[in-house]
Amino acid sequence: MAIPRNNIHGLIAATFTPMTADDEINLPVIGPYVDYLVKVQGVKNIFVNGTTGEGISLTVEERKLVAEEWIKQGKDKLDQVIVHIGSLSLKETKQLAEHAEKHKASGIAVISPSFIKPKNIDALVKFLQEVASAAPNLPLYYYHIPELTGVFFNMEELLDGIEKKIPTFQGLKFTSSDLLDFGQCVYKYKDKFALLYGKDEQLLPAMVLGASGGIGSTYNYFGTLFNKMLSALKKGDNKLARQHQFKVQDFIRYLYKLEAGGSEN
Repeated sequence: MAIPRNNIHGLIAATFTPMTADDEINLPVIGPYVDYLVKVQGVKNIFVNGTTGEGISLTVEERKLVAEEWIKQGKDKLDQVIVHIGSLSLKETKQLAEHAEKHKASGIAVISPSFIKPKNIDALVKFLQEVASAAPNLPLYYYHIPELTGVFFNMEELLDGIEKKIPTFQGLKFTSSDLLDFGQCVYKYKDKFALLYGKDEQLLPAMVLGASGGIGSTYNYFGTLFNKMLSALKKGDNKLARQHQFKVQDFIRYLYKLEAGGSEN
């Protein structure tokens, strides 16, 4: 039986995992972090243990602790807490799915296996069915990030008929620059699934296409600016919306330069 649609939209911050100087999870930081997102950035939805949160680099127990604390601290403050549960082990992924449901996460997201990869869409769907079976009452999102997983399937094809195979399937986190594929997903399935775009530097064109919202790291500290961009777009002030997006692109280009070992000047 299908579950009610999880009507998530707008900005979803992909949260960082706070660590101590001794490489331990810094749980006490999460409470103030929630307040900062809500009160300063105007962001009330989060995506935990994803790429930004380095979930794949954490142990299963660390991931559980982080998820529990975000859910606990976000109670009555955050609208939705989506927990990423993907790993190289299906067994661990299902354990994390069960844990997320037990602790009342708003939903779960999962990447494709990335070492021994699914050979085709059918194999990926079977994997998602296995994951969904571990949390039969939680919305499930597929986290499409082909540049990191090496799984480059067409997402339009994944969505075709998937609700009949996975009743809890609710949508995508689409982290790819392929706006042709994303646009076709929106064209065919905007009214059926949440289609959340994952490239912050291209959120505006994705929203123009009809994205439900965006999941990204820069919403942690540029949430206010992105909310202004979305507000301008809603009002039809495309020039102002573009100006906000360009500011973000300048900053992200600067981050890429630093990541590549360039000068800070």
